[in-house]
Amino acid sequence: MVVQPTPEDKFSFGLWTVGWQAVDPFGSATRPPLDPVESVHRLAELGAWGVTFHDDDLIPFGSDDATREQHIKRFRGALEETGLVVPMATTNLFGHPVFKEGALTNNDRDIRRFALRKVLRNVDLAAELGASTYVLWGGREGSETDAAKDVRAALDRYREGIDTIAQYVLDQGYGLRLALEPKPNEPRGDIFLPTVGHALAFIAGLEHHEMVGVNPEVGHEQMAGLNVVHGIGQALWQDKLFHIDLNGQRGPRYDQDLIFGHGDVLSAFFLVDLLENGADASGAGGRGRYQGPRHFDYKPLRTEDFDGVWASAAANMRSYLLLRERARAFRADPRVQEALAASRVPELAVPTLAEGESPADLKADRSAYEDFDADAVAERGYGFAQLSQLAFEHLVGFTG
Repeated sequence: MVVQPTPEDKFSFGLWTVGWQAVDPFGSATRPPLDPVESVHRLAELGAWGVTFHDDDLIPFGSDDATREQHIKRFRGALEETGLVVPMATTNLFGHPVFKEGALTNNDRDIRRFALRKVLRNVDLAAELGASTYVLWGGREGSETDAAKDVRAALDRYREGIDTIAQYVLDQGYGLRLALEPKPNEPRGDIFLPTVGHALAFIAGLEHHEMVGVNPEVGHEQMAGLNVVHGIGQALWQDKLFHIDLNGQRGPRYDQDLIFGHGDVLSAFFLVDLLENGADASGAGGRGRYQGPRHFDYKPLRTEDFDGVWASAAANMRSYLLLRERARAFRADPRVQEALAASRVPELAVPTLAEGESPADLKADRSAYEDFDADAVAERGYGFAQLSQLAFEHLVGFTG
């Protein structure tokens, strides 16, 4: 089987991923800085479709206008030479010490205003480069002590900030949607909007909620001990999956940002199945299939030189493609279809009330309660063990 990415796969990488110098809390960089132009060319050679960036990935913080334009010109030239696109951009509101207490929810009003101006300036660049999604990760929006924040006021300011950005996008006529990226902790002790569920609830209260969705990250949901497939499934169900960050994670610990599939591989299998096959409740596929970028937000291991960096970038795409083939084979397997039927998975797609049936009709239906033999029905098995084993066998490539 040939495993080679194509533009149709919509694989994208952030400049901050392959460009990570491997600084951690216990040690300095193990790799030198990487020119964004080189990143664009190397990613294109590997078969990537898109590249994304924080403003500070592309333009050093504090650059004057002339220097800024030089960096943008070089980057745009690399895009034109390679054919890579910019599907998403975002703002670094966490790196500089000024943001040590937050950005949009900072207790200092002048810092909040600075943060918003920083975002709006990069929104202009994102639109200029053709991005369709603008991600907002509130990495410093939170606290280490509950004494430090009035949470209600902080959420007021968070809402004000997102509403302001959304209104600016509308006023400028940009074709951008906003996507909030949840994370439970790190770098703050506790981050606001820590999970997909929190973010979706917050979005419902925004002035322009229709243009704001989520950008879940595999590792972030798993850091919270949650089922990432369920979180992504709910985002799809609510038509709010505007972008996704793929990587690997081994349980609720620090943010590992491993190569996709190099953490919880069975969860990665079912996530790819969801994204690619859009499996609906009947198991037949087709409902809510994700159409956006497959974006890898990972970090090359600190142990690697640049050969290892590019090998790891290629590994993300190869892992996804291999899992996609396994997921397709799983869905096409007659044994799987039979097991799904035996487990009554397709029945979940059938409405509980019949068409036109009212609550009063349900109450009057003796077969639904008075004549229902709960003890006899409780003896039914669901066969999930067999279904799960079939998924595992397809994952490891055994189809005998």
